[in-house]
Amino acid sequence: MKANSVPMSQVETLEPASSVLGFGVESLKVRWSDVLLMVKPRITVMVLLTVAIGYFLAVRGETQWVHLLHAMLGISAVAASSSILNQWLERASDGLMKRTENRPLPAGRMHATLALSWGLLMGMGGVVYLYLLVNPLTAWLTAGTLVSYTFIYTPLKRITAWNTFVGAIPGAMPPLLGYAAGVGRLEGPAWALFAILFVWQFPHFWAIAWMYREDYRRAGLWMLPNVDREDGRFTGRWMMKTTLLLIVVSLLPAVMGLAGFVYFVGAWLLGVFFLWSTHRFWQAPSHARARQTLWASLLYLPALMLLLLANGTFWG
Repeated sequence: MKANSVPMSQVETLEPASSVLGFGVESLKVRWSDVLLMVKPRITVMVLLTVAIGYFLAVRGETQWVHLLHAMLGISAVAASSSILNQWLERASDGLMKRTENRPLPAGRMHATLALSWGLLMGMGGVVYLYLLVNPLTAWLTAGTLVSYTFIYTPLKRITAWNTFVGAIPGAMPPLLGYAAGVGRLEGPAWALFAILFVWQFPHFWAIAWMYREDYRRAGLWMLPNVDREDGRFTGRWMMKTTLLLIVVSLLPAVMGLAGFVYFVGAWLLGVFFLWSTHRFWQAPSHARARQTLWASLLYLPALMLLLLANGTFWG
């Protein structure tokens, strides 16, 4: 071996600059799919739907479409940032779970430094964008959402199985962000939408946690099913309780005069459908019934929001 040569053990740990920068020799198709895995566009679309409803609720028929577009762009950038930073923080535990082991960071297809830089840049850029082109309140609320989700909720998953009560707060913020973007303040109607999203998350996430409870246990993450000593019935009871509460809070827009009778009836029917799925899980907990409850939750929320859009009384 020459004096100026590098030992093979060191060569194996060195990465080319192109790889660190994200411009390796992998195909464009693979890299684009990794980008989608990191930013979770389907979740972002759901976030933006509730942002838009909060905005419409605030402006009541006087929509400034360019202003709304600015709000959407800034909030979507921060939503993508929270997803990226969450995956950066959990890259080790993600590698221990079958559900997440193929994500770009634990699979080694993306450098951790790149992900961290990308996440921070999108988060700070999105907040500044909102401050300059929307309003300061929206910017500060969005920044608080990012910080609470990434740096409070994410670490709590290693400490307590009740972390969902904290994580549901940033998860319910999008309609507040939309409302703040519309009028620069927060009022009662916005909090009604916040309450709906806050409660909806409990049966939704507990269904996921039941399906992947062994994964979470293996990764050292505490979720409600991991402390369930009743083979799922404890989890099922909590899912039913929160779904019953969801039915009540989902009627608030109609009670407050923000939506009509069609919304009232539709919200009640959707809630009964969701409750039926959680009741079936409680009766006989299983992976299949947890998946059915998950799908019920995924159908419930967009259907409720679209119903509110269609039968809302806030169009002026």
